[in-house]
Amino acid sequence: MPANAGRHFLQIPGPTNVPDRILRAINRPTIDHRGPEFGRLVLEILQGLKQVFKTANPVVVFPASGTGAWEAALVNTLSPGDQVLMCETGQFATLWQRMAGKLGLKVDFIPGDWRHGADPDAVEARLAADRAHKIKAVAVLHNETSTGVASRIGAIRQAMDRARHPALLMVDTISSLASMDYRPDEWGVDVTVAGAQKGLMLPPGLSFNAISEKALQASKTAKLAKAYWAWDEMLAHNKSGFFPYTPATNLLYGLREAIDMLLEEGLENIFARHDRHAEATRRAVRAWGLEVLCLNPEEYSSTLTAVLLPANHDADNVRKIILERFNMSLGAGLGKVLGKVFRIGHLGDFNDLMLCGTLCGVEMGLESAGVPFSKGGVAAALSYLSTAGQVQSGARLSVA
Repeated sequence: MPANAGRHFLQIPGPTNVPDRILRAINRPTIDHRGPEFGRLVLEILQGLKQVFKTANPVVVFPASGTGAWEAALVNTLSPGDQVLMCETGQFATLWQRMAGKLGLKVDFIPGDWRHGADPDAVEARLAADRAHKIKAVAVLHNETSTGVASRIGAIRQAMDRARHPALLMVDTISSLASMDYRPDEWGVDVTVAGAQKGLMLPPGLSFNAISEKALQASKTAKLAKAYWAWDEMLAHNKSGFFPYTPATNLLYGLREAIDMLLEEGLENIFARHDRHAEATRRAVRAWGLEVLCLNPEEYSSTLTAVLLPANHDADNVRKIILERFNMSLGAGLGKVLGKVFRIGHLGDFNDLMLCGTLCGVEMGLESAGVPFSKGGVAAALSYLSTAGQVQSGARLSVA
């Protein structure tokens, strides 16, 4: 790729742009992870995480990607041969299902078309038929990063309650936490899985489990093998602000700064900002005459939009042209939608002008790639942004 003036536009749906405030926080001397200063740091972080997760329950932090938090959720609560109900909403739901099988769990995988979220009626039917309560957990992605489809977690909980089923509810929020409305305590979520590199605005390397009392009780009898991922050791050490092994100290500096930034802006303001940017993006896509992959407006993601190209047009070629000519990275299609879609990330430390630049790059790229489309998508987004009310405090510059 030739050198380009100006900055690179990183518009994949994670890892996202890391604000300067967080980069500066990470760029501090490493301290003793067994010393009193570190203990105070961790206690502050763990309390702040409860506010970000909107939970009164404990949140544990692992030095890992979100994949590690998937495994931690499963191995701490389940035993070999246990049945798990999962929903095929896209590539990442498929990968979590594969992991469960590799761990020795039996997975009932409700099929999906990758254009809709998890179906509460299908979940209720499966659970109602399980009169022996062999299904021990229901695992759902709140926001499927490969498709831009959000599942209705509150409705999933209602379906479980109607079926009067005692299964645990596990929810992946890797691409929705701190970006989209999520209420684990209100919705009765037992294990929330999250990662640092999206709405939390950090580099990759930290993952999280938020754990209900019901999940903690399940962990006391769970028989799947675990060592690194064990909650009991983590929670015991966390009481005094420490970890059972060496933590990612400098990333924790950044996490404390990220929590401060999120709470300064206010979670409701953050959700509204992401909603606005997602709607502006969808208006651009429709004005171009293209399709948003997600078909149900109730399930639109607010953190990314997957754009479906006309048949016989390669989405990866469009991405390649946009990267080479305009120095912007877009998300690739994955799994069943490989080459059929590209994904526009609009989450994290992001404001109106950054979105406008992103959509300009996409519109120029479509024309350069010879994709049939109608011009005017950028104009449609600008019209919406300029009339949809004043930008919340989320329009802050990352250098603040």
